[in-house]
Amino acid sequence: MAPVPPPVSLRLGRNGAKALDDLARLRGVTKAEAARQAIEEAAERERRKGGLRAEAARLMEDPAYAEEALELVELLEELA
Repeated sequence: MAPVPPPVSLRLGRNGAKALDDLARLRGVTKAEAARQAIEEAAERERRKGGLRAEAARLMEDPAYAEEALELVELLEELA
């Protein structure tokens, strides 16, 4: 069984507290559950963004891809 992490205390401020209240109400969950969901969702978005950045960097290192991308940009400029 995994150890239970310690509780976290946050100072949300007026806007953060209202946003948390709204999120909890809209999702029909407690504020604690809404906060957990929001944190997990934000972390997943950051992981995906990191993966996309790495993929873009890898593609730009591929000369064939870079050439194709430049050709596409030129075509789009002609069409504009």
